[in-house]
Amino acid sequence: MPEGHSVHRIARQFGLHFVGKPVAVSSPQGRFAEGARMLDGHVMTQAMAVGKQMFLEFEHGLWLRVHLGIYGAWDFSGDITADATIASANGRMGQTNQRGTVVGAFEDSLSSIGAPRRTRLRMAEQEKLEAPLESFPPEPIGAVRVRLLTDVTCADLRGPTACDVLGPEEVQAVVDKLGPDPLVDSPKKAEERFTETVLRKPTPIALLLMDQSVVSGIGNVYRAELLFRARLNPHTPGRDVPEELVRALWKDWTKLLKIGVQTGQMLTMDGLRGKAYDAALASRADRHWVYHRTGLPCRVCGTAILMEEIGGRKLYWCPVCQA
Repeated sequence: MPEGHSVHRIARQFGLHFVGKPVAVSSPQGRFAEGARMLDGHVMTQAMAVGKQMFLEFEHGLWLRVHLGIYGAWDFSGDITADATIASANGRMGQTNQRGTVVGAFEDSLSSIGAPRRTRLRMAEQEKLEAPLESFPPEPIGAVRVRLLTDVTCADLRGPTACDVLGPEEVQAVVDKLGPDPLVDSPKKAEERFTETVLRKPTPIALLLMDQSVVSGIGNVYRAELLFRARLNPHTPGRDVPEELVRALWKDWTKLLKIGVQTGQMLTMDGLRGKAYDAALASRADRHWVYHRTGLPCRVCGTAILMEEIGGRKLYWCPVCQA
C-alpha cells in the first residue's frame, strides 16, 4: 500500500498540472459515471493529501476523494512533470516504489526539474511502459475508474479502495477522523495530539503507528524503520513508551516523510553520501535498517532480523537493538 510520501507527491502532480484548469471528468469503466457527471467541466481549485488519502477540490465546492489502498494507482500522460522517481516507476504513481530510482537522467525533486515533457507513462503487461504519445488523449488502458483530462494532461485512476464525490462538510468529517499529518497540521499541535493519543493507549506501539486515526501516512515500511531508529521494542504498549521517546518518534516521522516527498523513496538510513546514496535510491537492499531483511544480520549488532505477523501485517525488527 502506498505510504504518505507517495500520496503527497501525487497531490503535487495535480497541483502542477490540473489546479486552475477546467477538467473533463469521465469514467471509462463506468463504475464512477454518476460521480464523473458531478465534476465534469469544472475548474480544479486545490489538490490536498492527508496521510494516505487525497482530496481534489473543484470550483463548485465538491471534492473528489481517493484512497488508493493496495491496488490503486494513477497513470499520467501528456505534458507531465517526470522526475527520477516517476521515470523509474514508469509513471505508475501510487506504489511504494520499492523497485528503486535510477538517478542521472532526471533530478530527484519535483521542485528542481525542468519543463514538463509530452509522453505517455502507463502500466500495461508485456509492453514498454514509457512511450511517446502518438495522439492525445490516449485510449484508456484497462479498467480506468476515473479519467481527469485537461487540454494537455491526462490522469487515469485504476483500482482504488475508495473513490467518491464529497461536499465540504463530508471532507472535513473524513479529515477529522485521521491522525495528524506532519505536512498538513500545525507542528506543535500535531505533536501534542500524537503524543497524548499514544500515551493513553494500551495498544502495542507497532499497531498504533499503523493506525491512521493515531497518525496519518505511516505504513509497513516506515513503521518498521521508525521503531528501529528509536531502538524501541514494537510490542511496548503506547502508554509505557517514555514521553520523550514518543515525541522523538513524531519528529523522526516528520523528517522521514519530508525526505520521502523530496526523493520519492523511503530513505531511512542516515548519513548516505555519494555512491551509497545512489545505491539506496536504486535498491531496497541498501536503503533500510530492518524492513524486508528477515534472517539477515542487523546492520548494527549482527543479530538476525525477525519477521512476525501483527495486526495482519508483517513486522520486521531486531530483538537485540530493540530489546
